[in-house]
Amino acid sequence: METIRGKYVLVTGATGGIGQQVAKLLAGAGAHLFITGRNAAKLEALGTACNLPASNRFAADITDATEVTALHGRFFEVFPQIDILINAAGIGIIKPMDQLEEKDFIHTLNLNLVAPFLLLKNFLPDFKARKSGLIINIPGVLGKVPMAGAAAYSASKYGLVGMIQSVREEIKRTDIRFTNLFLGGVDTPFWDTIDLRVQRDKMVQAEEAAKAIWFLCQQPLSGVVSEMVLQPFNHQAI
Repeated sequence: METIRGKYVLVTGATGGIGQQVAKLLAGAGAHLFITGRNAAKLEALGTACNLPASNRFAADITDATEVTALHGRFFEVFPQIDILINAAGIGIIKPMDQLEEKDFIHTLNLNLVAPFLLLKNFLPDFKARKSGLIINIPGVLGKVPMAGAAAYSASKYGLVGMIQSVREEIKRTDIRFTNLFLGGVDTPFWDTIDLRVQRDKMVQAEEAAKAIWFLCQQPLSGVVSEMVLQPFNHQAI
């Protein structure tokens, strides 16, 4: 197994429920950590909790190409290379089609699909230059098995999976790894704005989801975990 200690790691969506837990685990494991998210105040608090210098965090909207380019520049002002990119940013808008507005659909696509595209456009050349590294995305189980009311979310996550599979073919003669984590229900603020009856006490805990990502950062040198599925006992869709 590879060790996380000394790895140069970027976590996007670091101010989210899962992202915060991942950042804390990686900082505790000795990674060289850089965090980004949209909320500057939450990002500062997380940086303090992880004992990160101010230079190792950058507030950015990763749906904006200009801001992702700025994020890339700031990252490489601090670190000489990137070993692991963890994209923990995402949004879930769950509405039936007759209530789903165009702005909902576009916003979902922008954060769940366009943002990962922009991250790849900016950072993949750095991975390719070294012919190694790890990129982790979180399509969620709705990127495999859709459900009613998830037209926008599933469209974005299916698109993410397709994009990653295509790019994987482009770099298969390198040691660059792509891992997709298909998470089921995780008890995070993700659900705060979703109008569904859900049993959050029976969901996967954010800390456990983060431990799965921590584990994936330590993949064996001789192989790659292309996919991992983690979901609650009471709702196994896959």
